[in-house]
Amino acid sequence: MADTTTVEVDTDVHDRLAVLAADRGLSLRAYLAELATTQENEAARTRAARAFERALERPGFREGFARDFGGPAPRD
Repeated sequence: MADTTTVEVDTDVHDRLAVLAADRGLSLRAYLAELATTQENEAARTRAARAFERALERPGFREGFARDFGGPAPRD
């Protein structure tokens, strides 16, 4: 079994999280683990998108991307 720790939150926050967990058919522990994973994935996607946007500004990147993958994301 994994190590555990205690997190203190306001009763209102606990109750709200418990309702969200129950709506998904999860324990509060499982819901919080899922929530952490979701947030980690979102942060990684944001970093990747920013890196791609920076790469699009490099000379020749758009042309190489278009050649290899059928075209870059359209410019705004």
